[in-house]
Amino acid sequence: MSEIMFKGVFPALVTPFRNGQVDEEAFVALVERQIAGGVHGLVPVGTTGETATLSHEEHRRVVELCVQTAAGRVPVIAGAGSNSTDEAIELVRHAKEIGADAALVVTPYYNRPSQEGLYAHYAAINEAVQLPVLVYNVPGRTGIDISNEVLARLSKLPNIIGIKDATGDLVRASFQRLMCGPEWVMLSGDDPSGLGYIAHGGHGCISVTANVAPDQCAAFYNALLAGDFPAALQLQDTLVRLHRALFTDASPSPTKYALAHLGLCAEDVRLPIVPASEASRVEVLAAMRDAGVI
Repeated sequence: MSEIMFKGVFPALVTPFRNGQVDEEAFVALVERQIAGGVHGLVPVGTTGETATLSHEEHRRVVELCVQTAAGRVPVIAGAGSNSTDEAIELVRHAKEIGADAALVVTPYYNRPSQEGLYAHYAAINEAVQLPVLVYNVPGRTGIDISNEVLARLSKLPNIIGIKDATGDLVRASFQRLMCGPEWVMLSGDDPSGLGYIAHGGHGCISVTANVAPDQCAAFYNALLAGDFPAALQLQDTLVRLHRALFTDASPSPTKYALAHLGLCAEDVRLPIVPASEASRVEVLAAMRDAGVI
């Protein structure tokens, strides 16, 4: 069931701000635009949603708004990670209570646990809450890398169902698929290598670019899931510059600039993130043209 539910492209949604507050009206409109664009699911309050600078109240409210707005039309994978296991459990529990379909739980950052500590972290969440959980591995941000061997152990637990892999390591994906089995859900967290990730047996992507180009990203993953790699390659060529442009400054400032240019929300970000640089803006606009967004 989980493998079928979590396939395709899932935008890692930005959290729009206005005057220092979450802009709920803009957020709802962004969710509606994503669903209209044909995305296969939604991920609120991930890294791109600036979860690090949301209060707990804001975090919970954004997840709730996302679930309410989606209203069962597409699955919602709620960001629910923390470097405190107890806090992660509380966030996963909240995601379950308000009707999210799964939780995305990042590896504990900063405290850099051992591989055994990583296993114990996810095992505790598995035990505490009956909700599907995807492990989010992004060593470039967290300072810790969860091994395929630990993932293989976690895959045997009933509620740990898959991964968001933001390493960009495609060979690792093939080994992981073999070690974790056919039921293990494999979502990329790296837009530029999504094409190769699917070829290595992945099921989809939790995407930053889909915020800006939902229709194009949905078409790309529909082609991949249908096995039409020539069509997907053509779409990759139109999107690859945008994938890169959205990281020409600290994320999500280039993405918010793109959305502001489209009139969809303010480009406000929270410190220590600052608005996109002029050089980044130039690259984002050129990439949006390449992708057919403007």
